[in-house]
Amino acid sequence: RLRDEAHRFAIGAHRAKRKKALAANPLDGVPGIGAKRKRALLNHFGSAKEIARAKPQDLAAVEGVSAALAQKIYDYFHGN
Repeated sequence: RLRDEAHRFAIGAHRAKRKKALAANPLDGVPGIGAKRKRALLNHFGSAKEIARAKPQDLAAVEGVSAALAQKIYDYFHGN
């Protein structure tokens, strides 16, 4: 029983870690992007890949994203 209980905890922890890794998004690493802005960007562009391809002018067109933040997002994805 003790072994089964230890395995249950280990399996539960592994599943939680895997679930968190699957839900990770590249936008999580951009400073200044919270849940609302991330949702607005994803609704506008459809995916993180499309956000990475967007120009700063396109990013700034999203509600809640200023020109300075759009430049930060662009620089984050393009390594500037």
